[in-house]
Amino acid sequence: MGSNLITVSGPPASGTSTLCDHIRDELGGNIVSGGEIFYQLAEEHNMTPTEFSDLAEENPEYDKKIDGRIKSIIENHTNNETEYDTLIVDSRLSGWHAEDKADLRIYLKAPPSVRAQRIDSRDETAEDVEKREQSERKRYMDYYDIDISDLSIYDLVIDTSQFSPSQVADISLLAVANCEDVNSNYNSMFIHLS
Repeated sequence: MGSNLITVSGPPASGTSTLCDHIRDELGGNIVSGGEIFYQLAEEHNMTPTEFSDLAEENPEYDKKIDGRIKSIIENHTNNETEYDTLIVDSRLSGWHAEDKADLRIYLKAPPSVRAQRIDSRDETAEDVEKREQSERKRYMDYYDIDISDLSIYDLVIDTSQFSPSQVADISLLAVANCEDVNSNYNSMFIHLS
C-alpha cells in the first residue's frame, strides 16, 4: 500500500491509545497523539487537563496549535517526507484533518458508564472528562464548524464495550489489510460495529 495513514478518533477512555499501540506493534510506523500533545501543553502551563481545557476554550490559539501540528505531520507523511511507512494519528479531529488522505479512518466509542469505569485509574474524574468533552464539542463547532458527533466520515466505527482490546485490534487490522484491495473505492464503505 506504500505509505499508510490511519486515523483513530474517539472520546476519552474509548480505547484509542490501546488500538494505536496494537496497530503499531503489527505494522510498525509512528504514532502521533493529539492527547499527548494536549497533556504536554497542560503540564507546561502547570495545569490539570480540565483547567487547560478551560483555558483553551477562552483562547483558540491552543487548540489551533495542536491541530496545526497534527495537520502538518499528516501533510508531511502524505507527501512522503517522513521516514516511516505507517503513520497512526490519534486525536479527536484526526479523521477530519486527514480528509481523503487517510487510508482508514477509525472511530471508537463506548457508553459513558463504561468509559467512567476506565477513567477511575486516571487523574481525571468522569465529571472532568464530560466537562472537557462538552468544551471540545463547542470549540470544534465554533472554530472549524465540525460536529464531532457526526460519524459519517469514518470508515470503521467500533463500540469498544462490545469487544476486547485484542478483538478491536483484529477488526481494525483486517480493515487496514483490506484497504489495499478496495483502494480508491473504500472511502464509500462504512462499517459500524456495536
